[in-house]
Amino acid sequence: MKRTLPFFAAALAALPAHAQTTVPAPTLDVAAAKARIDASLDKDYPHLFEVYKDIHQHPELAFQENRTAALLAGEMRKLGFQVTEHVGKTGIVAIYKNGEGPTVLVRTELDALPLKEKTGLPYASTAQQTVDGKLTYVDHACGHDSHMAWWLGAAEALLAMKDQWHGTLMLIGQPAEEIISGAKAMLADGLFKRFPMPDYGFAAHVGPAPIGTVGIKEGVMSSASDTIYITFHGVGAHGSMPDKSIDPIAEAAHFVTDVQTVISRQKDPKQFGVITVGSFNAGTVANIIPDHADLQLTLRSFSPDVRKLINDGVATTAKAAAMMAGAPEPEVKHMFGASPVINDIALSDTMSGVMKTALGDDNVTLEPAYKPGGNASEDYSEFVAAGLKKSVYFSIGGYDPKMIADYKAKGKPLPVNHSPYFAPVPEPAIRTGVRVLTLAVLEVAGK
Repeated sequence: MKRTLPFFAAALAALPAHAQTTVPAPTLDVAAAKARIDASLDKDYPHLFEVYKDIHQHPELAFQENRTAALLAGEMRKLGFQVTEHVGKTGIVAIYKNGEGPTVLVRTELDALPLKEKTGLPYASTAQQTVDGKLTYVDHACGHDSHMAWWLGAAEALLAMKDQWHGTLMLIGQPAEEIISGAKAMLADGLFKRFPMPDYGFAAHVGPAPIGTVGIKEGVMSSASDTIYITFHGVGAHGSMPDKSIDPIAEAAHFVTDVQTVISRQKDPKQFGVITVGSFNAGTVANIIPDHADLQLTLRSFSPDVRKLINDGVATTAKAAAMMAGAPEPEVKHMFGASPVINDIALSDTMSGVMKTALGDDNVTLEPAYKPGGNASEDYSEFVAAGLKKSVYFSIGGYDPKMIADYKAKGKPLPVNHSPYFAPVPEPAIRTGVRVLTLAVLEVAGK
C-alpha cells in the first residue's frame, strides 16, 4: 500500500535469539489448553483454509470491504455471536457472552492493498477496485487474509472450550488499517460506547520470519504514522517556453530533495524519524508544463517531539520551495495519522511465558521495553489510546525456513509485507495465529 508499510517483517526478523526479560509462569494449564486448541484446529482447519482462499481471491480496499465483512459476519453468526455490521462504515463487532468475567477484544483487519499479485498461487487474486478514482488491482499482500482466518479459528476454538473461560469475547473486524483510518472510524461510531470497554485486547500480524515463531515487544512496538498530501501550484505553459510558466515539477523536485534535510540536519540523529515521498504525479505529456504537482508522503517517528518536528518541517519546506519558485502557497493536508502501538509490559511478559510453554523457548522472543520499536505503523494504537490499556500485539512468522535460507544463499532479499510476491505459508501461519490468540484469551479469562 502506498500510504503505510507494516513493520512486522523487519521487526520480527530482527528479534534476538533469546529473551531479555524474566517472565512469570503462566497460570493456565498450557499443555492441556494447547491440546484442545489443536483438536479444534484439526477439525476446523479445512474450513478455515477455504475461507482464507475465498478472502484471498476477493480482496477489498479500505472502506470497500463489504463482501469481506459480510462473509465474516455470517461466519460469526453461525457460531452464535451477536454481530453488528457497519460499525465505522464497514467494520464488524461480534459479541459472545459466557458468564461473568473480563471483556476481551480480539481484532483483525479487513482491507487489502492496491497492488497486482505476482505470487503465482493457484488462488491468486485478479480482483480490481477503484481507489482515488482509478481502477487498480487488489491484493492481500500484507497478510490480512491470514489474520482473518486465524481470528475466525480462535473464535471456533474458544467456543469449543467454553468450560475453560468466563467473560465476554469482543471480536472486531476493523476496516481501513492500510490507510490508518479504520480504528478511528469505529471509535467515532461509538465502538467503546455502544459495546463494552475491553479489559484486555489482542491482535497479531504475519511477517516473513520462520513459521511457528512468535515475537513480542514490551512497550512501544511500532512507530507513529502521518500521511501528508501536498499539491504544488504553478502556471502551465508550452514545454518550449519554460519562461512563460511556473513549473510545479521543479518546485516539487526541490521539495523532495530539500525535505530530507529535516531528517539529516534538524532531527537529533539518535532519534528515529523517516520522511518518504511515496507518490509524485504531475503532467500528461512531454511538451506541456503542467499547472500542478501532487505528492503523497508518509512520516514515521517514535517520540511526540520528533513527530511534531518532521510534520512542521514538511510544511515549512513545501512553502519555501513554492516561495523560491514564485508560486502560490502549496496545499499541505494531513490526511491520516496514528500513534505508536504500546504493549502493556506486564501482560507482554505473561504472554511470553504462555507462548514459550506452548511453542518452545526457541520459537518465542521477547524484546525489552528499552529497545526501539519497529519502523512502520498500525492503527490498532487508536484502540489503546481510547482506553484499552492491557493489550499485546504479536508478530507471527509465515515463511518456510528453507525458503528463507534459499533467498539468503542467493543473496536475494525476501519478499516482505506489501510486496506483490509476499505469500506466507497458510497452514502453519494460521495454526500458529489460532494458538497464540486462543491461549492469550484463555490466560486472561480462564477459570
